[in-house]
Amino acid sequence: MGLFWDLDNKPPNAIPPYEVANKLRIAASSFGIVRYMVAYANSHTLNHVPQSVREKRKERELLYRLENKGVIKPNEPYRCRVCGRKFYTNEKLVNHFKELHEREHGKRMSQIESARGSRRVKLVAKYSMKMEKYKKAASAILTPKLGYGLADELKRAGFWVQTVLDKPQAADRALQSHIVDVMDHRRVECVVLVSDDSDFVDVIKEARLRCLKTVVVGDIDDGVLKRTADTAFSWEEILMGKAKKQAVSVVKNWKDRDILKRLEWTYNPDADKEKFNVDDTIDETSEDDNFEDTCDEVDDVYKDDRGSWWELDSDNDVTKGQSG
Repeated sequence: MGLFWDLDNKPPNAIPPYEVANKLRIAASSFGIVRYMVAYANSHTLNHVPQSVREKRKERELLYRLENKGVIKPNEPYRCRVCGRKFYTNEKLVNHFKELHEREHGKRMSQIESARGSRRVKLVAKYSMKMEKYKKAASAILTPKLGYGLADELKRAGFWVQTVLDKPQAADRALQSHIVDVMDHRRVECVVLVSDDSDFVDVIKEARLRCLKTVVVGDIDDGVLKRTADTAFSWEEILMGKAKKQAVSVVKNWKDRDILKRLEWTYNPDADKEKFNVDDTIDETSEDDNFEDTCDEVDDVYKDDRGSWWELDSDNDVTKGQSG
């Protein structure tokens, strides 16, 4: 199963990217084993910060300033997700994280980059858990330098994120090419496309012609893309978990349909003749002729010098005895 995301057309917007990516993966896994998770976008999409995210950032910044002045106190202390230390202002937590954990992470990365061969492999294995823990903590504590961390969050969720040129339809063409390449190599049996762009209709039709299952995730209910696919879901159904529940019945219907297709019988004389080696021409010698030939052979066997074939041997013996 392949999950293909057109980020230029369907960005997460106000929804946390990591949460959306996980919901998509869970819903897609209901249709089979997820082998590919691919997302394409231009740099403008990856660096863009939605208005709702900007407003939330302003609210948090105001809250943090009031905490620093002592006007308000947090209900619970801030906890460092790496070492577990507690802080009563977010500013102290951020400073602690940058001075200690960010510096340590930089040292680990420089060691890995400077190493070669088996030493590099050993260092990656040694620091893998620490680096993963750092990335999860950094996404919650540090403000992303670019955009709102869209690319990093999707990668953390397991997506392969590819940046394309800032040209019209560049992401569409790249994503279409990727889907066709996967289909050509028969690497998936189901294509899940996250987009509302009608430019992908031809790709969905091609997938169906190749007997692949197709699923579309988008918000345009009466869109041509959804009408072309086998089944479709909205963002709301994905985020609320409805898509995962509905996928069970969809897969069951697919299996029933496949069974019925296999049981279908259609008369194709050319195919049947080739399958059973039936010649188009019939021998001039009929079964009756063959039967007559067989009978003639039987007559020849039973005919001899002693008389007709119907005369029994016992009668011949009696006649010979009387004559003697």
